Order: sequence, then C-alpha cells, then structure tokens
Amino acid sequence: MGATPSTLPAPTVRFRVRRLLRAALPALALLVPPLGAHAALPRAASVPGGIALLPLGPVHAGQPAPRAWLGEQPVLVTAENQRWIAVVGLALDLPPGAHELRVSAADGERRLAFEVRDKRYPEQRITLRDGSKVQLSPADEARATREIAAIGRLKRHWRETADPSETDAGFALPAHGRMAGRFGLRRFFNGEARAPHAGFDIAVPRGTPVVATSGGSVLATGDYFFNGKTVFVDHGSGLITMYCHLDRIDAQPGAAIAKGQRLGLAGSTGRATGPHLHWSVVLNGAMVDPELFLPEAPRGKAAAGAKPPRPAAAR
Repeated sequence: MGATPSTLPAPTVRFRVRRLLRAALPALALLVPPLGAHAALPRAASVPGGIALLPLGPVHAGQPAPRAWLGEQPVLVTAENQRWIAVVGLALDLPPGAHELRVSAADGERRLAFEVRDKRYPEQRITLRDGSKVQLSPADEARATREIAAIGRLKRHWRETADPSETDAGFALPAHGRMAGRFGLRRFFNGEARAPHAGFDIAVPRGTPVVATSGGSVLATGDYFFNGKTVFVDHGSGLITMYCHLDRIDAQPGAAIAKGQRLGLAGSTGRATGPHLHWSVVLNGAMVDPELFLPEAPRGKAAAGAKPPRPAAAR
C-alpha cells in the first residue's frame, strides 16, 4: 500500500503541496486575468481634435468598469496602472473651455469637469483641376449629403466589449510613406473654405497595401463621393478607423480583422489630387488626431519613421 498524506512526514507533505502549487500556477494565471489589465493608451492633448485622458478612480476586484458619456455619446473606459481612465475624443468643432463628463460607477453617478484648450491649426490650400469636386452639381450635392449622413451614423456606432482591454489603442501605421497632410488643417479648395482636414494623409504609390492599425471587425465599406473607396474598422467601445481613397477594397463587412491585416490597396478615388491614403480615427463619434495613437516621433517623421506591420493574408 502506498503512503497517504496522513502517514507521510510533515516536511514531505509540505514539499509535495509546494510542487503541486508551482505546477498549477501557470494554468491559474490563464484563468484569472491580472487586476487592471489594460491596452495601450493614446497620448493626451486636451484641444479640439485631441483626446482627454480623465482618471475615474481605482480598479477594484469584482467591480465592473465605470461608464462615461460626453453629452449623449458613450466614451471608451479602460484601465491603466490599476486606475480606470476615460479616453475622451474631442471634436474639432468643440468650443474651448470647461466641459463635463457624466460618470456612472458602483458608488453612483457624478459629473467630472475638465478643460479644453484652444488650438489654431495651420491652413492648407489645394487646387483641384476637376472643379466639379468643389462646385457640386445638384445630383452630386444630393449624393454627398446622403453619404455624409450615413458616415455620421457609422461614426457614432458603439460596440460594447466584454473586457475593456479588448480595445487596443496602440496603433501601427496603416501604410509606409511620406506624410502628405496632417490632421486639423484648415483647407481651401480652389480658394474656397471647406471643412478642416479630419485625418492623416500618407503619400504612397497606387496599389500600395493598406493594413489595419489594430484588431477589430469591418464595420462597413463603401464608395463615396468625397472619400472614394473606404473601409471602416470597429475596434470596440466607440473607437473606429477609416481608410479612404482606396483603389481596391479587400475586406468584407462583418469580417474579423487582425492588426496588420490587409484591407485594400491605396489609390486616388473620390476627391483626391493623387494616390495617397487618408487615414482617420473616430473616438466617441469625434474625429481625432491619428498621430496621438502612434509612438511619438520627431515632427515630420511620423509617417516615414515607423513602419507598419507586414500585411497579413486577407481573410
């Protein structure tokens, strides 16, 4: 008959218990995520077109993440260093000054005040040979109006995530090329004022692969009057990326997308002066500066100094 725990010497029992615990710990670690696990955060810039990072309190085991709203729009909440953080997108037309975030947590509801500083973006003057893209015909204007409304609904899309860390804001560049137009530029087409530039332009040859900056699912695709062939990727919790002026779309709505997976090929469809990728980031319905989601680089080197991941095979 083999020895039982009651017949073994105490030091032997303790040794065997320790050995069993050491063997079991790796499996237990997979079952119990670390408290306050988090994904990468963008950089803060509390200006119109920027991002406010607002602490909401400590992470407590067994308690769900707080919820937050800017106006009626839900806001991304994630964890950083054992504290909950609201990641708030600030629209380009948001007035500078005092604003409030509505927060609902285990201890009740409250209002969190924060300040938005003013920012003066530089001008950009563009000449288009095709004047029909500036002075629209009645048919084109009706089409553009319908499409702008549809894109607005996509920008306000919200998908709840089971785990706050599922939404990874640590982005990679969607294409490797020369920076051709920064976010927020006050644009003039053929001398006429138009909406500010709500994206980041990367000059690349036609046919250059364009990849997803982070994992998610394809929210929609379309061919629009201004944006041309476009892919929308939903990263969860109100974080959405747009890839515009594509020559070809290789993604299907509803498909799961991995970081670095090819979405299509760069081109010049829509209102464009030449082949390039227009990359936009939407956060709680607001168009925000994509560079805030990239590793910080010297000014003028953002698009040329950080290579995107190698495109994954299309699914």
